[in-house]
Amino acid sequence: MFEIQNGTNNPSLLSRVEHHREKLLIVDKDSNFANFLIDYFSRYGYEVTTADDANRAIRLVGQSTFDTVLVDMVTPGMDSFQILRKIRDFSEVPVILLSEFQDETDTILGLEMGADDILKKNLSPRELLARLRAIIRRSAKHSVSSVAEIKVGYLVINLVNRTARESGRELKLTTVEFDLLATLAHNKGQLRTRQQLLSGISDRDYKVTDRSIDVHISSIRRKLNDSPSNPRFIRTVRAIGYILLDPEPRAWSS
Repeated sequence: MFEIQNGTNNPSLLSRVEHHREKLLIVDKDSNFANFLIDYFSRYGYEVTTADDANRAIRLVGQSTFDTVLVDMVTPGMDSFQILRKIRDFSEVPVILLSEFQDETDTILGLEMGADDILKKNLSPRELLARLRAIIRRSAKHSVSSVAEIKVGYLVINLVNRTARESGRELKLTTVEFDLLATLAHNKGQLRTRQQLLSGISDRDYKVTDRSIDVHISSIRRKLNDSPSNPRFIRTVRAIGYILLDPEPRAWSS
């Protein structure tokens, strides 16, 4: 069983994600283990849902949007490979399989069937958290890169040519500004914390810090002629992060 280490709680992170949580689904018949993960991941801002049988798990994936699904290799109703196969029939949500005893054959089979990772259940909670974050980052970047162009009202962002236009006017954005705007646009209408914005661009060659995000956002606003007090595009959620507004069509008709 995992043990929570002293000092792993990060108050500054919790304050930033209090109003927005990435969603996890844990599929495990062991309620004690599932409750432990709920407690641990909740400390880091995740919203956790559990299912103790396969049919409920598959139904939840079909009904809700999750950032990652963690599945115990032994689940009532069907085994984890069957659950994975059924999920992959309709969803590309990242799936992590958890096993008491990691077997090479099972690992290869799981990965070939579309699992994003297969981990031992006795893995330290800090390593599981790190692997989970890495998978969510990769998934977000893949989603962004699979779209050639994003439109938000009169704002058009071309991810192939790395250009952004507002009402036909090209915005002269720096590399950092473009990547931040593209991340916000891909998640239009949704709150992105500073930590999530950092994670979305963490593999770039430039250095961006938590507080410098605010400076870059201010620059993007100036180039969009956007007012922080009456925003058309970027709304600030105080002490947490930013939302790229997803306007109703009628808001752009005048």
